[in-house]
Amino acid sequence: MLELHQGSADIHWDLSQCYRNLNLLDEYFQTLEQGIKLYPTDGRFHFALIIDLRRNRRIQEAIVSAEKACQDLPDDYTFKILKYLTVPSIYNNQEEIPFYRQRYTQGLQDLIEQTSLNTLEDKQSALAGIGRLTNFYLSYQAQNDIDLQRQYGKLVHEIMAANFPQWVAPLAMPKLQHNQKIRVGYVSHYLHSYSGTLWLIGWLKYCDHKNFEIYCYYTGNEPDAVTNNFREYSDCFHHIPYNLSGVCQQIIADNLHILVYPEIGMNPQTLLMGALRLAPVQCVAWGHPITTGLSNIDYFLSSELMEAENAQEHYSEKLIRLPNIGVSYPKPYIPQVVKSRADFGLSDNDVLYLCCQAPFKYLPQYDFIFAEIACRVPQAKFIFLRGTLLQERLQKAFAALGLKFEDYCVFLSIPERFDYLMINLLSDVYLDTFTWSGGNTTLEAIACNLPIVTCPGEFMRGRHSDSFLKMIGVTDTIAQNEAEYIDIAVKLGQNPAWRRDVSERISQRHDKLFDDKVCVAGLEAFYKQVVEKAYIHSN
Repeated sequence: MLELHQGSADIHWDLSQCYRNLNLLDEYFQTLEQGIKLYPTDGRFHFALIIDLRRNRRIQEAIVSAEKACQDLPDDYTFKILKYLTVPSIYNNQEEIPFYRQRYTQGLQDLIEQTSLNTLEDKQSALAGIGRLTNFYLSYQAQNDIDLQRQYGKLVHEIMAANFPQWVAPLAMPKLQHNQKIRVGYVSHYLHSYSGTLWLIGWLKYCDHKNFEIYCYYTGNEPDAVTNNFREYSDCFHHIPYNLSGVCQQIIADNLHILVYPEIGMNPQTLLMGALRLAPVQCVAWGHPITTGLSNIDYFLSSELMEAENAQEHYSEKLIRLPNIGVSYPKPYIPQVVKSRADFGLSDNDVLYLCCQAPFKYLPQYDFIFAEIACRVPQAKFIFLRGTLLQERLQKAFAALGLKFEDYCVFLSIPERFDYLMINLLSDVYLDTFTWSGGNTTLEAIACNLPIVTCPGEFMRGRHSDSFLKMIGVTDTIAQNEAEYIDIAVKLGQNPAWRRDVSERISQRHDKLFDDKVCVAGLEAFYKQVVEKAYIHSN
């Protein structure tokens, strides 16, 4: 009888996943809800429902579902986290941002107070919960997150210390014998073709192998051609997928001097590892450009061109400003233009503004900018590659100026990288997002000689494009405020000669941006310095 019951739950689950894969969302959500009614203690149904309701802008339903999951599974820490810390991935209006931030702030206090680590079951449940989630969407509210990140980081640290007490104590810096090299490890879930780690290839490729020995730890499992690059440029490459204890044991065994996380905050296991002490010096880089709040991460490796003067106030780690943009990004391969606009249903008479960021980077207070540009550039077409979830907001913004958003906004689905680069090559202007700038997308647009309109924000995550343009010395499309941003975008749309001039200057100078060896030399000087400093302290 039990087998039949479990089998039925599995059949229900498989059916829900079929609907999801077919993008039949109504049927998908109905099947999950039915699964919860029939099998209320099967966490799969609850988890999928909460996560995908949020993903589809149904935030209130997601929160109600999280509360229901807590009632059905009161001992499952996953659902406590979701109940208290769920914030929207996309906001309907500006007023929602402070509302949900306050809700998160209070929720974090409640979660901390309700976290018990007294019994083995408590410890294991808390570990399983934090191992399934990150608080990724918090940082898209465009606020200084240092206090909230520290509180969350302390909670994660306490849960990890309770489960792995052997891996939280400080470690002595290994002695460097004569002719020995400094051992530097890089650990990531994403040592494959992924935006948060592509830049790391240059750090490894241009490494001074006379003085440094490179260890890579790949904790994900989607190996590809880029994985082979990481393997090739490492002295020692470990592929240890989905095995927290296994990778930690390997790192400890390798007796590193320095351990570097290219990102912390996108992958749950990486966040958990960052809370431990696996090497005497631990750093994070800006694959996810947010402070970790973790007491065991010592340094944040950033960029002198990206950080504002007061930037240390945004980081729990000690901020290190590496030369230039801080990373050595491989020059992207850009194909010849072999497709036309007609291939994508676009007209040669349109002025194409490329808007290629993930939807959660677009905050509602900036929607009016598209409509303002459209008022002054009637032939404007805004090409959104991932923006279908923004349609309702854009409709309101254009309607406020008496325009129909359908006349100006085009939503394309471009699964292939080749077509993505074609769209860059066929577009006229790249519109950067406010508060959270393009990274890889901007670098690729620059490689395509596409003029970039950007406006640097308060935090480093809103200053990527600004730093890239400064590095190549094409700064006349950097705006200081929203009005200037609109003016520059309009001028580029109306003035093809200026557009060509900007594009030409980018093409002459963009090589300065790629494969930068200066930042690698700066990075390695920092590595030597911290190792020496640790010796002085320990003697």
